[in-house]
Amino acid sequence: MLFRSNRVAFTNNELLSKGQLVTIQGTEGLQRGYIVPIGGAEEKLKKPIILQKFAELCGGKNARLAIIPTASKLKETGQNYIDIFRDIGVDHCVGLPIEERADSEREDYLRELKEANGIFITGGNQLRLSTIMGGTSVAQMIRRRNADGVHFAGTSAGAAFVPEHMIAGGKNSPTPREGGVTFAPGLGLTNRIVVDQHFRQRDRLGRLLSAVAYNPFVSGIGIDENTAAFIDPDGMLEVIGTGSITVVDPSELSHSSMGSKSRGTPINLTNLRLHLLSAGAKYDINTRQVFLD
Repeated sequence: MLFRSNRVAFTNNELLSKGQLVTIQGTEGLQRGYIVPIGGAEEKLKKPIILQKFAELCGGKNARLAIIPTASKLKETGQNYIDIFRDIGVDHCVGLPIEERADSEREDYLRELKEANGIFITGGNQLRLSTIMGGTSVAQMIRRRNADGVHFAGTSAGAAFVPEHMIAGGKNSPTPREGGVTFAPGLGLTNRIVVDQHFRQRDRLGRLLSAVAYNPFVSGIGIDENTAAFIDPDGMLEVIGTGSITVVDPSELSHSSMGSKSRGTPINLTNLRLHLLSAGAKYDINTRQVFLD
């Protein structure tokens, strides 16, 4: 069963690794926090406009940020982001080095998430996120906190992890193909989009189109590097950064041959709408309308 709270989707009955059955829901009357998928390779030193905007959203100097570097195997990743946010002006940043599933049940980590007003997941390998954090207390806490108004951002792998269905891999190509994308369970902050990152730089249009062909309910969001989608509590996405966001809107899709093609062969998709949006442009993920600055 799915709950909907300010357009946040999450499972009602979810088993913790310790076997305890819990019910997750947002606190009544609170507005959901922002969801900010970042396309990766965001500027960190000269003009870190994306990270700065996220920090300001969380309270600026008074923000309390929890940094989760699980996707990366590099030990310094978490500390690097702590240093970056402190240089921006955030006084309180803490790293949560969740490296195995048992870490996702640590009471001190859950306490930090409960006290944070901003949560940031770094880049790396998104399958590390789903396999280490999926179905754990930490994942549940992140969903609960976002439903209660805490802002969430993820870059690269952290961006892919945002929705209910996560793009885990696929062939880099402009052509959509049967089997051209692989999925894994995502964090589940929203079920209205599917996200791909490093989009233009790694030629990922084909696998985003393939993803949408599998599930025409969602909008496909392809985010270039140093670019972010700031999605407000009402589902309005605003483009921030130096690149573009490619939006694939399948609401008027009239034909998909995904179910009839042989594996690896190109597919037919008709009446898809494609939007290329740069800084300042907006897209309502609920009504699928575009608003230009």
